[in-house]
Amino acid sequence: MNFLQEWANAAHTSVGFFWMALWAFALGYLISSLIQVMISRGHMKSLMGDDSAKSMTLGTFFGFISSSCSFAALSTTRALFNKGASFPASMAFLLASTNLVIELGFVIAIFLSWQFVAGEYIGGVLLIAFAWLYIKLTSPTGLIKSARKNENAEDEDNSTKPWSALLTRETWQQVAKKYQMEWQMVWQDVLLGFTAAGIISAFVPSEFFNWLFQGSGANVADASFLEVLQQTIVGPLAAFFTFIGSMGNIPLAAVLYGEGVAFAGVMAFIFSDLIVLPVLRINAKYYGWKMALYIALMLFVCLVLTALTLHYGLFAFDALPDHSQQQKITERAFFSVDYGFILNLIFLAVSAGLIYLTQRQKKQHNHHEHHHHHDHDHGSSNSWRDSLMNGLCIIAGVWLIAGLILYGTL
Repeated sequence: MNFLQEWANAAHTSVGFFWMALWAFALGYLISSLIQVMISRGHMKSLMGDDSAKSMTLGTFFGFISSSCSFAALSTTRALFNKGASFPASMAFLLASTNLVIELGFVIAIFLSWQFVAGEYIGGVLLIAFAWLYIKLTSPTGLIKSARKNENAEDEDNSTKPWSALLTRETWQQVAKKYQMEWQMVWQDVLLGFTAAGIISAFVPSEFFNWLFQGSGANVADASFLEVLQQTIVGPLAAFFTFIGSMGNIPLAAVLYGEGVAFAGVMAFIFSDLIVLPVLRINAKYYGWKMALYIALMLFVCLVLTALTLHYGLFAFDALPDHSQQQKITERAFFSVDYGFILNLIFLAVSAGLIYLTQRQKKQHNHHEHHHHHDHDHGSSNSWRDSLMNGLCIIAGVWLIAGLILYGTL
C-alpha cells in the first residue's frame, strides 16, 4: 500500500511539475521560433568564420536566439562548423544554444530562485570564455583539421527577413511549423526528465543525496571547499548517464537543490547536458572519437570552473541562495488558480492556433518537413537512442497514467 501511495505521489508530482512549467516552455519556444524564422542559418555561418572576438560574440548571440534542444544544437553546430565557422565560434554557438536560451531562464525561475537564473546566464557567458581560453591554450589544430568535413552546400538564404514580414500569413505559417518542431524535438526529454524528477522526489531518501554529495543537507552552508568541489564534480558525473536534455534537467536540479546540494553542485548538474552519454556518441559520429573526447573534457573542465566561480562569487557578496528558506518543490500547490494557471490557458490557446496553421499546410509541406526533421539528427544518425527513448517514453507514459489513476482512488 505504501508503494502504491508513493507511486501516486510521484506521478502527481511529475504532472504538477510540467503544469507549472508549461507556459514557460510555450512562451520560450514561440520566441525562439519567431527569431529562427526571421534570421537564417546561412546568415549566421557567414559571420562566424574566424576566432576573433566578433565571431565569438556573434556565435554566442546566434546560440542565444536558437533552439534549446541539445540534439538540435549539436546538428546545427556541426553544419556551421563544416561550412566554415571557426571551431571556437562553433563551440560558443553550442554552449549558448543550450545555456543562454530564453525559455531555459523562464523554467529555472519557476523551479529555483533568481540566483540560479543569474547563474545560468552569467555562467553561460563564463563557460564560453573558459572554453575559448581552453581552446587557445591547448590549440587542437590537428583535431580541427581532421574533424572538419566538407558537406554539400545547401541552398541557404543568407538574408534576414524584415520585421514587417510578421504581418504576413506566410511568416506565421513558418513560425507555427518551427514551434511544432521545437516540441517534437524536446517532448521525449521533457517527459523523461519530469517523470524522473517525480520518482526521485518520492522514492529516493535524503540520506542517499547526503552520501552522494558530500557535505549536502541542512548544513550545506558550512560545507568546506573540498566538499563543494566534490559536489561540483559529482553533478556532471551523475548527469553523464542520463539521456535528458537541458530542459528536462531543470526539475531534477530542483530536486537536488531541495535535498541540500550546494549551489555549485546544482549549477554543474544543469550545465552538464552536453556531456551526457548520447551527446558524446553523436559528437563521435560527427567529428570522430578524438575530437568528441576533447570536447567532453573541455566542457567538463570549463563547467566545473564556471560553477565554482559562480558559487564563490555569490558567496563573496553573501548572495548564495538560502536552503532554509527554500520550499521543497514537492510541497508546492501545483494546480491552484493563479497567474501560472491563467498563462497556461493563454498559451494552450496560442499553441492550438499555431497547430491549426501547421495542419492547414501539412499536405503541401509533408516532404519538406520530413527533410528538415532529418537535419536535426534525432533519428537516422542515432537509431539506438531512438529505440531506447521510445521504449522509455512508453514506460513513463504508462507509469504516469497508472499513477494518476491511483492518486484519484487512494
